[in-house]
Amino acid sequence: MVLYSKHIILEQDTFDGFLEMEDGKIKGLYKRYEGPYEDFSNEIIFPGFIDIHVHGWATGSFWFQKTKESVKEMCRTLPFAGVTSFLATSGADTLEEIEKCILAADDGWDETEEKNKGQNGAELLGVHLEGPFINPQYRGMQKEECCIEPNLQVMKELYGSFRHKQLCRHMTIAVERDHAREVLDFCRDHGIQTAVGHSGATFHEIASIKDAGIGGVTHMFSGMRGFHHREPGVVGAALYFDDLMCEFAKQTGMTVSHEAFDIAFRIKGSDRIILTTDCSGLARTQSQFDHYVRKIRFVKDGELARLDHYDGRQEWIDPKDYDAVKELELSYAKSVKNMAGHTKVTWHDIMKMTSFNPAKYIHADDRKGSIKPGMDGDLTIMDQDLNLVSTFCRGKQIREN
Repeated sequence: MVLYSKHIILEQDTFDGFLEMEDGKIKGLYKRYEGPYEDFSNEIIFPGFIDIHVHGWATGSFWFQKTKESVKEMCRTLPFAGVTSFLATSGADTLEEIEKCILAADDGWDETEEKNKGQNGAELLGVHLEGPFINPQYRGMQKEECCIEPNLQVMKELYGSFRHKQLCRHMTIAVERDHAREVLDFCRDHGIQTAVGHSGATFHEIASIKDAGIGGVTHMFSGMRGFHHREPGVVGAALYFDDLMCEFAKQTGMTVSHEAFDIAFRIKGSDRIILTTDCSGLARTQSQFDHYVRKIRFVKDGELARLDHYDGRQEWIDPKDYDAVKELELSYAKSVKNMAGHTKVTWHDIMKMTSFNPAKYIHADDRKGSIKPGMDGDLTIMDQDLNLVSTFCRGKQIREN
């Protein structure tokens, strides 16, 4: 398959020409090409968006459902949001529940990668363990009773429960808690990226433990000690240290104001920011989930999901109906557009924050995150107003309709 665009976003420049894909890989880039091609002349072709922090999306929730079917459903529908690969993200559950997530990831990977040769949409790159080693004082929407002290033996057991060890890619941890260094050292030795999150760490505590392999912070500004001029905290450390990445959840303007994001962007630049969604697949709650930012309680009600608004209103939706649930949370593509509407960014800035940086961060940049021969044929195509046009996952075009 060959595509043409005036705006193919490479690592260093914008290419006007033809992009050929074959057997799921990018075969070449050409100034001239004789033969049939798909014309995306005025659209922007980005490397496929990578979401390294997504619990669930629309009709599938890895966190809530903990099944291989939920993983497969996320693979199927995430391309509708512009995402071509992702880390299925757990939460601070009991260890038994986290191991159910790990089993679901292993089983989901077996079915999407082995049996179907990767033709089911977005690629599951691994698991992001958001907890259980987090600080209950900064738990946000996580369960307080499931926030436990870092424990090397528990970490070894969690890692050991993966059949496919390469799926254990990322962990969020409160680094100020006792025995955090032991867990961080284990993660570093096993190629697991770590980030500070749900943490009350001081600036000094982060500075003194950075050498254990910490790469950044999870959902910048949220679930962490904020900035004070006498104690810069987690936020101050993230802004101060050049080698720490700032991961941002979807840019709705509610959890993190657009001005706060803009301040971080001015300091860190696009080289040190990663965009994620932190979506949950809210309609797939298996009991009830209180979203205090949205002021809605999501409740499982038989085969339906009931939305109890704080103002007393109620509504019911079918969690299996993609059209009914896709607007419950801001999609990755719409988050990018929303961010760009409030912060002055270039197409290359977007490419770095959505593709290049996350691929490098989780050590997937050998085949993800950039457009060049030999890389996976993952592409996210948007118009010049940053509306999603089409998504290619390993050479296969996927559109919602």
